[in-house]
Amino acid sequence: MFTVGVDIGSVAAKAVVYDTASRTVAGMALQPTGWNPKAAGEEVLQKACAAAGIREPDYIVATGYGRVSLPFAHKSTTEITCHAAGAVRLFPHTRVVLDIGGQDSKVIRTDADGSVQDFLMNDKCAAGTGRFLQVLSGILNQDLEGLNALAMQGTPAPISSMCAVFAETEIVGLLARGTPPADIAAGVLVSIARRMRALASRIPMAGECTFTGGLAVSAAFGNILSRELGVPINIPDHPQHTGAFGAAILAETWLNRARKRSEV
Repeated sequence: MFTVGVDIGSVAAKAVVYDTASRTVAGMALQPTGWNPKAAGEEVLQKACAAAGIREPDYIVATGYGRVSLPFAHKSTTEITCHAAGAVRLFPHTRVVLDIGGQDSKVIRTDADGSVQDFLMNDKCAAGTGRFLQVLSGILNQDLEGLNALAMQGTPAPISSMCAVFAETEIVGLLARGTPPADIAAGVLVSIARRMRALASRIPMAGECTFTGGLAVSAAFGNILSRELGVPINIPDHPQHTGAFGAAILAETWLNRARKRSEV
C-alpha cells in the first residue's frame, strides 16, 4: 500500500510516496510552485510516483497554502499538522518544530504522537522568512548555496532594520561602504535567527527541537539558529519534504479509517 503527501508551498511543491508495508519513503520530488499550484502539484505527484515505481497511490493528502487547488487529493490538512507529524516520526523526541518557509515562519508545540498542542506563526513580515534571503540573493547575485558559503566565512554585520524592505536599503548601503558580502550574508542569517528566537520564546522549549522547511537546507543558518536558541536542533536529511512526509503518514491513518468504515 502506498500513500502520498503533496505539499504546495509558496515557493516549492513537494511530494513524498510512503510505503506503508516497509514504513519507508519510496520516492520523493521537489520543484518550484510557480504561478500555477494545481499544475505544480500534479507534476510533482507524477515525479514522486515515477521515482517510487508506482502508477497510482492508494491515498493522497494535500497540504500547504496551495492544498485547496489539488482536486485529486482524497483529503487536505494544514502544513502545521503535517510538519508536526513528520518531525516526530523522524525524531521521536521532538516536542518543538521550527519551520521557516518562503513566506512565513512557525513554531509548533507537539506531543509524543505528533499531534499539535500549540503553535505561533509569523506571516506578516518577510524579515523572518525565506523571502528575506531571496532579497539578499538578488542583491549579492548568489543562490542559497552561495549565500551559505559566504555566511560561513563572514563576521556578521549588524542589520538593524526590522522590515525586509528597509533592510534591503540598509544592505545596499553596507555594500556601498565596502562591507564584505560575506559579513552581510552572515548578518542577514543572524537577523532571521533572532526573529525566530523571539517567536520561539513564547512557547516552552522542552524536549528536542527539529528545524524544517526550505531554510533548513542552509548549514550556516542551522548553526546560527541553534546558537541563538541556546539548544541543539535536529535537521532532517530532506527538511523541505517534512510537511509532505507528514501528510503521507497521516494519509495511511485516514486510509485505514476509511477502509474500516466501508467494512461496517
